[in-house]
Amino acid sequence: MSDDWYARVSAVWASASDMADLDVVAAIDDLVAEREPEDATAVFEAASARDYAGLEVEAEPLYRRAIDLGLDADTLPRATIQLASTLRNLGKASESVRMLEQHLHEHPSDEWTGPGAAFLALALASRGDDRDAASVALAALADYLPVYSASVRGYAIELAAR
Repeated sequence: MSDDWYARVSAVWASASDMADLDVVAAIDDLVAEREPEDATAVFEAASARDYAGLEVEAEPLYRRAIDLGLDADTLPRATIQLASTLRNLGKASESVRMLEQHLHEHPSDEWTGPGAAFLALALASRGDDRDAASVALAALADYLPVYSASVRGYAIELAAR
């Protein structure tokens, strides 16, 4: 894929907050139309635009298709987290939890751990598992505390054990 295509996609996202949601979808769709139908990254961008616009029902199958088509290592974690969030918003919290737990198993300590944990906490809360949600959120937060990180991590473990 050309660097120009990526730059144009990035430009749409950079100006998205100044655009109507459906205009973002239309702008991304125009760029997606330049790519082959089996281009996983383009399908991911189409899904992301719909997700951004609150069209989760349309985004879900596109995320699944992009993942099935084979996203690169940089985009796959984003797609997984975004699909899991979409599933949670569609009332499929248990599937979202399973997906995010698998994601965290595969990414135990990289830049995707924090975002994965945040969305796992949300999915757990949506599923009604508030104690587990608090435990996941506190465990993720503990790494960023200048003091009390060991205490907060201990309390997170204690919450999960109850």
